Amino acid sequence: MKFRNFPMVPRVIYGRGSFEQTSEIIEEKRNKEYPFIFLLDKVFEGKELSKRVPLKGKDKIIYLDTTDEPKTKGIDAIRDSLKDEFGTVSGIIGIGGGSVMDSAKAVALMMTTEGSSAQYQGWDLIKVPGVYHVGIPTISGTGAEVSRTCILTGPERKLGINSDYTPFDQVILDPALVKGVEKNQAFFTGMDCYIHCIESLTGTYLNAFSKSYGEKALELCQKIYVKKPVWDDESDEDLMMASWHGGMSIAYSQVGIAHAVSYGLSYLLGTHHGVGNCIVFDKLEEYYPEGVKEFKYMVEKNQIEIPQGICKGLTDEQFNIMINVSYGMVPLWENALGKDWQKIMTKDKLRALYEEM
Repeated sequence: MKFRNFPMVPRVIYGRGSFEQTSEIIEEKRNKEYPFIFLLDKVFEGKELSKRVPLKGKDKIIYLDTTDEPKTKGIDAIRDSLKDEFGTVSGIIGIGGGSVMDSAKAVALMMTTEGSSAQYQGWDLIKVPGVYHVGIPTISGTGAEVSRTCILTGPERKLGINSDYTPFDQVILDPALVKGVEKNQAFFTGMDCYIHCIESLTGTYLNAFSKSYGEKALELCQKIYVKKPVWDDESDEDLMMASWHGGMSIAYSQVGIAHAVSYGLSYLLGTHHGVGNCIVFDKLEEYYPEGVKEFKYMVEKNQIEIPQGICKGLTDEQFNIMINVSYGMVPLWENALGKDWQKIMTKDKLRALYEEM
């Protein structure tokens, strides 16, 4: 058997206030001729965090509108504008949630790769390292800060650029940055982590490496969302660590049905990743009975409304688009249901599942 030799984030700093060391951390990677580019979630424009970004010389902030998740055409446009203006850059620093993390990874890769990012949606299609890239999460749950993929919506599919060159060169984990995240948003991204864990821990790809990280992430999610009566500073810290461990748990395994199905929702309807996972997972008692039961308890306890009826009134063509996008996620289905997954989750059964949502 040939084992995969997966990369991990080589450098990470953790602690409240660690964001203030950003300038010191990136300075050794600075080429004086070329700037650092900070991709910052647009919600921070004009806010205190934007004023703390350590700009020097020609360094630049690009504000990203995360209303929609990252698209290949948007990544290509940022890459092209940076090449036109600067030639190249010293590095890309992403500050925000999962969409900003994925955008930063994708732009860094495309700075050294020809063509459109849509050409590289898939596994191991990137052949050269990107420019130096740093992830600084301001919300926890997606695991994007540690994963080897960056999820993009392209003209034909929603699929990640999954490669050995995708992981960040440096991650800065500062729990102070996630303070005050809106309740529903925090829940949906936190549930992305929880669902990662359930899918990884019950999958056919499970191994001791994945299990050790997945179990810790699941334990932290249960502590936050099941056992604790109220959210506090410790919850921010715990979810940041759950997100890290949850991302690590799928590095050597995979996610499963909820993610595979939610990609169809996101591609056709623009449903945000965390919300989409919750919409789907809510209907998966047949496949994850214990996880879905606990999930429903967490939804009720935290007084969260899961959107219903989003597929009502869709045409046959639209259902087929979602089914084809979902069916393209072969490793996810294999992890969940084994090599014969198409016999278990037929297209008719998947159509019926979408109709429930």
